[in-house]
Amino acid sequence: MNIELKNIKAPFFIGVAGAGMSAIAQYLQGTGKKVSGSDRFFNEGKAGDIKAKLENDGIQCFLQDGSGITPETDLIVASTAIEDTVAEIKKAKELGIPVIKRSELLALIAASKKTIAVGGTSGKSTTTAMLFDILTYAGLSPSIISGAGLVSLIKKGKIGNAFVGNSEWLVIEADESDGSIVQYQPKIGLLLNIEKDHKELDELMQVFETFKNNSEFFIVNQSNEHSRKLSVHLVNDFEIEGENLGAGFFATGFQQKGFKISFDIEGQHFELNVAGRHNMENAVAAVTAAVQTGVPLKIASEALAHYEGIYRRCQVLGNKSGIWVVDDFAHNPVKCAAAIKSCQPVAEKVVAWFQPHGYTPTKFLRSDFAKEISEALRPQDEIWMSEIFYAGGTTTKDISANDLINDIRALGKNAYFVEDRNQLLENVQPHLQEGNVLLLMGARDPSLEQFSKDIYERL
Repeated sequence: MNIELKNIKAPFFIGVAGAGMSAIAQYLQGTGKKVSGSDRFFNEGKAGDIKAKLENDGIQCFLQDGSGITPETDLIVASTAIEDTVAEIKKAKELGIPVIKRSELLALIAASKKTIAVGGTSGKSTTTAMLFDILTYAGLSPSIISGAGLVSLIKKGKIGNAFVGNSEWLVIEADESDGSIVQYQPKIGLLLNIEKDHKELDELMQVFETFKNNSEFFIVNQSNEHSRKLSVHLVNDFEIEGENLGAGFFATGFQQKGFKISFDIEGQHFELNVAGRHNMENAVAAVTAAVQTGVPLKIASEALAHYEGIYRRCQVLGNKSGIWVVDDFAHNPVKCAAAIKSCQPVAEKVVAWFQPHGYTPTKFLRSDFAKEISEALRPQDEIWMSEIFYAGGTTTKDISANDLINDIRALGKNAYFVEDRNQLLENVQPHLQEGNVLLLMGARDPSLEQFSKDIYERL
């Protein structure tokens, strides 16, 4: 199938409410295309305000029943979750309209720009947002296609995961979970880390090696034992204080006070309104890539001082009755551990709650969840879990979140299971006291944002 971006006039997105799909839909609408789409969440009334925000951008939204596809439609874009039995796919085939996956379309867009692709198993969304902010502040007018909404864009009434700038620079979040990262041939490839997530390490190493080979200029994190194996030139790379491996960009002097961090990169001081050492790592990655576009360290520092964060990444909802409530997208073992650790400097005790998603990935990562979360918890900290989020489809429900809780409890940590998350607050409240952090973690479930807000309001 030979599809050229310039010839696409009226694309239709199936699953347009998804983070990855909505970003590309908004981007194409911003470049003058006539975009429309459908989503099963529209049918179920579970899309929150995403539908309204898409329509405010001029994107027509339909129920997932085939009604939105017309003779004018010249391309169907389907997310990986869309099956051939969906009404729109059937109608597209009847009308002879070409169908491509989201990743194929993103590859076409990336090929049309001076693209910086941010890859890795953790930190992609945050680093993509930080890099976009730096380039924007530096006057380079970049575009962005990300998997999470930037708070600065959300404040303008947008979903926040896409923006069309005036230059050739484009920053994208490159996903390894579906293997789509191998389709991109970016001007700059940025590799943050490699950890077991969705795939085994050996398979991930092959995926990221292809990413390296496809990148014109490649940057890796020397502080990650797996990503450093793919280094092209040490002087192009970055690291955080620890082993002092000689990377070209080195972050030192980390400090966290409350939910703010500070550190230095090559003598330049940085202060950000985010928490956790992992965010220092994300920041130095973004800075390293920005320098390759000609941005000075001082300008990068000034830009990140104004960084407002992204949706549901250590998002502080507020303090009530002396208890901080934090909402976080963490969903794999390393991310959950990092989220817990980022809250520990703030409070004597962290009470964390996690809703795993998907029975297959939870089973795949079971031992990793137990290990990473247990090692992150201090003796006084606690982890709570509710039952695994089921998004539909065919799967074998042969594991429970309670299995993870039992694994963590067996390792000597405070772990509790409350099957129905609606009963979480009444169960967890006796464990909370003034000065604690209540950290709420989970992904893929579109109702989690409202759930966290409800917990905060009822606390």
